[in-house]
Amino acid sequence: MVNDYYYDEVSSVTFDDIIYDNELQNSIDLILKEYEHIETLHKYGLPINHKFLFHGHTGCGKTTTAKAIANKLNKRLFVVNLGTIVSSKLGETARNINSIFKKAMREHAIVFFDEFDSLGKIRDYDKDSSEMKRVVNSIIQLLDYLPYDCMVIAATNQIQMIDEAILRRFEMKLTFKAPEDDLLDIFYKQLLAKFPEKYHNIEKQYGVSYAEAKVLSFNQIKKMIISGL
Repeated sequence: MVNDYYYDEVSSVTFDDIIYDNELQNSIDLILKEYEHIETLHKYGLPINHKFLFHGHTGCGKTTTAKAIANKLNKRLFVVNLGTIVSSKLGETARNINSIFKKAMREHAIVFFDEFDSLGKIRDYDKDSSEMKRVVNSIIQLLDYLPYDCMVIAATNQIQMIDEAILRRFEMKLTFKAPEDDLLDIFYKQLLAKFPEKYHNIEKQYGVSYAEAKVLSFNQIKKMIISGL
C-alpha cells in the first residue's frame, strides 16, 4: 500500500538473497536471535535492540536487509518516502514523521529510512533553520520513546553527516562494506544458478557493489538471450 509519506509493504525478501562478510553476518544473526528469544530476555529484564543504523557502501544490501528482517520477523515495513515527507511549511516535516511513527507503533511495524542523513543531519545552530533543528529534535524524542514491539532501521552512505545525538540512540550500527572478490564470486554463482548453463559464460567484474554486479550480469545475459532468438 502507498501512503503519501511511506510505502507500506509485506516483504518477500529472504536472507537467501543476500551475502554478508563474517562480521556483518554475526550482527544480523544477533538481531534475529534476540527476537527469537525475546521472552527469555525479558524475564531477566533485558531489553532487545530495536533501533539500527545501516551505513556504508551504496548498493551493498542495506535496503534488502531491512526487507529480509521484516519478512523474517513477520512485520510490516513502512519505507519512508523522503520525496513527500519533507515540507517547506513550518513544523510540517516533523508532524509527518510523527504520524508515520504513530502508525508503525499501532501496527508493531518496522520504519525504514533510506538516505537518513537528509533528515538526521548534524545541527548547525549558526546556519540551520529552526525547521531542520525541529526535525532532528523530533526524531530524537521518537527514538527515545519507541516501544520494543516496533523497530526503526535507518540507512545512510554518509554516517559522518548524522547528528551525534541521533547516532547515540541507535543500539547497533552495522557497516555494509564493498564486497571482496570471494564474496562477489559467491554472488555471481547464485545469480547464474537461476539461468541455463549456456548463459553462464559472462565477464565477471570485481571492485563493484552487489547491485552493480547484478546489473552488469543481467545485461550480459539479456544480450545473449536476445542474440539467440
